[in-house]
Amino acid sequence: MSNTNFTFYFIFFSPPENAIKDGRVSRAIGLCKKLVGHFSHSWKKKAALTEAQKELKLPEHSLITECPTRWGSKEKMIARVLEQMKAISQVLTGDRHARSLIPTWQDAEVLESIHKALHPLSEFTDALSGEEYVSISYLKPVLHLLATSVLAEDAEDTDLTRSIKTKVLAYLNDKYSDLNTQELLDVASFMDPRFKTQYISADNLPAIKARLKTEMVESARRTHNQEKRSRTETAQNSPSAQASGGKAKKTLGSLFKTSAASSALPLPLEDVVEAELNSYLLTPVIDGEDDPLAWWKVHNIHFPRLCKMARKYLCVPATSAPSERLFSTGGNIVTCTRSSLKPAKVDMLVFLAKNL
Repeated sequence: MSNTNFTFYFIFFSPPENAIKDGRVSRAIGLCKKLVGHFSHSWKKKAALTEAQKELKLPEHSLITECPTRWGSKEKMIARVLEQMKAISQVLTGDRHARSLIPTWQDAEVLESIHKALHPLSEFTDALSGEEYVSISYLKPVLHLLATSVLAEDAEDTDLTRSIKTKVLAYLNDKYSDLNTQELLDVASFMDPRFKTQYISADNLPAIKARLKTEMVESARRTHNQEKRSRTETAQNSPSAQASGGKAKKTLGSLFKTSAASSALPLPLEDVVEAELNSYLLTPVIDGEDDPLAWWKVHNIHFPRLCKMARKYLCVPATSAPSERLFSTGGNIVTCTRSSLKPAKVDMLVFLAKNL
């Protein structure tokens, strides 16, 4: 994966639909959809559900409809049905036409198994889909936590829960097995002062450090060349350079500057980069709740070259959710009644909508 296009590389973090493909699961989820639809289309049933919630002292929450384009909505629909199961049964028991929508104990057991396996994943997905904080560096820790704890088999798990966990874990291992993806995740985790080398394999660490050294040296050289060209152009365009050809008079300061420069030889750039990288590794790891961008802002003066690498890698979003939100914003702006907007105007309107 080249450095020129990696910032547009979005990592998707959603479990596969085939992990919950099962006859029992299909029946239970289908029943949930019918149940939610029944209450959504009847204000009388909604009112009766509210009364039942008050009587049973349950949270007065509405049922959630699944959205096909949002995987998490299926788990939220199941969780809400399980939460309101007693109130739903009380409302539908007296209705002989809708009595068949009451989930059986087998259906409830299946829904509980699905919820137990998928609820933690839903929470992780929501956290990784944010766009106002660093998320890419969380992927390695999250994948490690899923493999060792969240998706690990539990003695109390049902066979269905174990099956879902196994399929989801196999899917994630396959999805993130690409070497380029692994290297990107390792570098992002390395650049986060909350994690550094904690979740990087000892075998991969030398390659990560070598990659960063190379990029830091190249970036420093490009910056030096740009500053050199800028100084040359400034000197050529300055009034003193355009004055008549008399020899410029040296100042005392210039003499001391020449003497100091000749007495101390500059270190090779590679050695400076090596020292900066090692110094960063020696700094203590910050708390997991701290903002890594705020840390880099404070320590920019100590790690100027490494700070550029942090800006380069930590800006990558962990999921495609931010870009999808941007498309949704564009769709809300370019409507049928505003289809003649110029591209430049659309860009400005989308920018204002996302930043005001």
